[in-house]
Amino acid sequence: MTRDDGPLVDLSQIREAAQRLAGITMRTPLVAFGPAEHRHWLKAESLQPIGAFKLRGAYNAIALLTADEQARGVVAHSSGNHAQGVARAARLLGVRAVVVMPSDAPAIKRARVEADGAEIVIVGPASGEREATAERLAAERGLVPIPPYDDDRIIAGQGTCGLEIAEDMPELAAVLVPIGGGGLASGVAVAVRALHPTARIVGVEPELAADARDSLAAGRIVRWDAEKVSRTIADGTRTQAIGSRNFDHLSRLLDGIVTVSEAEIAAAVRLAAEESRLVVEPSGALSIAALRFRAAEAGVDRVAGTVVAVVSGGNVDPALYRELLAAPLPVERSRDMRGKRAAISVVSKDADLER
Repeated sequence: MTRDDGPLVDLSQIREAAQRLAGITMRTPLVAFGPAEHRHWLKAESLQPIGAFKLRGAYNAIALLTADEQARGVVAHSSGNHAQGVARAARLLGVRAVVVMPSDAPAIKRARVEADGAEIVIVGPASGEREATAERLAAERGLVPIPPYDDDRIIAGQGTCGLEIAEDMPELAAVLVPIGGGGLASGVAVAVRALHPTARIVGVEPELAADARDSLAAGRIVRWDAEKVSRTIADGTRTQAIGSRNFDHLSRLLDGIVTVSEAEIAAAVRLAAEESRLVVEPSGALSIAALRFRAAEAGVDRVAGTVVAVVSGGNVDPALYRELLAAPLPVERSRDMRGKRAAISVVSKDADLER
């Protein structure tokens, strides 16, 4: 599928979503990261009520349903955080919710979905299987689908994160944002590009699930096999392909996409705790990994102004978190290597972190 040059979500839709979300989501803080002279900040979406940004889009989408649609109930498919967003939004709005989750979803995310009263349907790890099951349930039960990312209502809701960054950082020079299905990156890019037209906007993916990078390079949506994307510890980015609307936004608004290794993701989880006192899940650590280890490659190492890395979530199983806190730290790339793709030496790689 190639790009559609039709209209994108605009800033007015994001501002309307922000009004809708008032009192529901948190205006998350910007937390300093690293030496003060570097002017690096983390947008701590891990501090949202559900521990991730997904409540923004889910609530916006369900709130915009008609009374008849809300009465029918909603269905969603998710590896975890969108599931929590839909479950919480549905509970707050008095709507029945069914969520399709993969068998390898973190136990902590499944438990929190159940705590908000949603019905969970477990399927295999492939994102295509989740989507097909959600479509079947919608047809059989008359439920209204709430897509995880390929939907303008979702993009507008997630864009409120970017709106807050743009408003809170008057000297914003660059933003790094994780990419799974592309909803967060799409919304953040709309808001930042509208309010800071010259800011650099860079997406970040795991090397083991880099379908968005391949899609933008090919000029069409490229799909990865489920077996490949399942290798990354960043479970929120195990989508096999970005959505069509997300491709439209990212291909027109991003300055580029960088990828990070599993060792760098693990190290970023540890660094978030040590330097910013934040509990961050692997998917949420992608932008931190890019900021610390791939700054030159991302083109953010010598920008004139502040750089913000979006930390998308902090829902991590305690056992895995303990393991990640002990992860070895890769050697940082030299700040003098402008734009050069340098080799990076890793002290050691834990096989469990490279799966």
